[in-house]
Amino acid sequence: MRLVWLIGGLVSLGIGIAGIVLPLVPTVPLVLLATFCFARSSSRLHSWLLQHPTFGPQIDDWNSRGAISQRAKRLATVSIFTVFSISIALAVPVHVLAIQTITLSLVLVFLWTRPNT
Repeated sequence: MRLVWLIGGLVSLGIGIAGIVLPLVPTVPLVLLATFCFARSSSRLHSWLLQHPTFGPQIDDWNSRGAISQRAKRLATVSIFTVFSISIALAVPVHVLAIQTITLSLVLVFLWTRPNT
């Protein structure tokens, strides 16, 4: 079972890192999932992620207070509006825009209702 958790953690971390540059791919939730998986599979990778200079503080903020930094909230908001604008510019079908509007609005509500770090 440890191998399954390890693979899940590596896949989550890989996709999360890709999300840094890919729109609509969430970075922080996937890094949090990787942390969860590594806690069950590899104490070395779990410790590495918790001590990572970029991801460690975000993980600690989330674990201790369920908090997201103001900077992360702003970046996520800008990213969401950019992706939605691109969808409009590409003349994405209206039903897809409606789904994006609902989904992205819910994401924004979730983000902005979390405590700040």
